[in-house]
Amino acid sequence: MTGPTSAMVLAAGLGTRMRPLTDDRPKALVEVAGRALIDHVLDRLADAGVARAVVNVHWFADRLEAHLAGRGQGPEITISDERAELLETGGGLKKAIPLLGDDPVFVANIDSVWTDRSDALAKLASLWAPERMDAALLLARREGSIGFEGGGDFFLGEDGQLTFRGEAAEAPYAYMGVHICRPGYVADGPDGPFSLSGLWRRSAAEGRLFGCVLDGDWMHVGDPGARDEAEARLAREAG
Repeated sequence: MTGPTSAMVLAAGLGTRMRPLTDDRPKALVEVAGRALIDHVLDRLADAGVARAVVNVHWFADRLEAHLAGRGQGPEITISDERAELLETGGGLKKAIPLLGDDPVFVANIDSVWTDRSDALAKLASLWAPERMDAALLLARREGSIGFEGGGDFFLGEDGQLTFRGEAAEAPYAYMGVHICRPGYVADGPDGPFSLSGLWRRSAAEGRLFGCVLDGDWMHVGDPGARDEAEARLAREAG
């Protein structure tokens, strides 16, 4: 099957953990290996067949918009303006529903960089089955990941069904910042800022949250130290 041809790219965050690198720019424009974080993500999405991406903006919004306008390559960009209020993941997706339409979309954070030994986004698209799932999440193994220090997010069943870590001390997999859902999944969410996490927990309890695992190395670029580690990892891969 073909995957989604539209995407929502969540680029409106303040990037407080990334300071001082975000003192004069949005986190999306922090560079890793000579490319802005948002370009890493948009290029991955373009390679996966995404023709149009909605990008939300807030912190240094003018600078991000100018960068996107000058990219000179796909996907085609539409801006979802959150200058007035930062809406978090769920609220940002809800505000963008009129721009995204009804068809399934990739939803991507801008602080994930990864190496890929197969084709993670195609694998995620092939997993997606809207009649039996609300969202399909791309996961990474905690071992070998850069910039992720938590105890993990999920357990993964043989059929791809996800359960949250809950009271367990740790779980083997972490959400790595890309998933597929229908934009209308968040339509019943509250007005204003809210997180997708609560919706995912409800879907997991109903057996409608699924995932697959990246065959590669995940770099969660959330602070300057992780950015430096990611650059070193990419340099080794390139060498």
